[in-house]
Amino acid sequence: MKNKVAFLFDKSNLWIEEYLYLFNFQKYKKKYQIKLFKNTKNIINFDIVFVISYTKILNEKFLKKNKLSLIPHPSKLPKDKGFAPIHNAVLNNKNNFFISLIKAEREVDSGDIFLQKKYKLKGTELMKELREIQAKAVFQIISDFLTDYPKVKFKKQVGKSNFNKKRRPDESELSIKKTILSQFNLLRVCDNERYPAFFVHKGKKYILKIYKEEFK
Repeated sequence: MKNKVAFLFDKSNLWIEEYLYLFNFQKYKKKYQIKLFKNTKNIINFDIVFVISYTKILNEKFLKKNKLSLIPHPSKLPKDKGFAPIHNAVLNNKNNFFISLIKAEREVDSGDIFLQKKYKLKGTELMKELREIQAKAVFQIISDFLTDYPKVKFKKQVGKSNFNKKRRPDESELSIKKTILSQFNLLRVCDNERYPAFFVHKGKKYILKIYKEEFK
């Protein structure tokens, strides 16, 4: 009998859906029955639930409805729990990030860890590229789990933790008194449509959008 697997997405944060083609569903069709959802109410009695880029806290009632719920979180937990860990890594001048696949628990990002993987950045990626890299990493770690399941092991989180708040659109503001170079990492994590870079001059707000021209 096939194991039932659910992918749960957040209706208010669907950017990762664009990259579903990166996951090889055909590879697992003999072992798993995989379904996609955007509403927790429809996910009942599943063997595995992957909670992907979900911005809401899952209640205990939902967690008890299914055998195992897992979250791919883009940081080296217990560091950088909460929101926008890759954004914060870039803003802190780091050229790498981690993906941790953890059990979903009532306390945010506190669950036991199945696997942590490190990924390198070039330092030139803009928001769209960062998202694609993150999506590839998320689907790869999910693939690793499905390949190993049910022979999987978890370990407790160890070390000091910190919690990142959700980034606000006003945090995309540039200073006209600073150089572009000194603010380049901020430009990298701005979304041209949802939260574009901007600056204020003489009481007026000016929007900036950044794109990369690829040279042959």
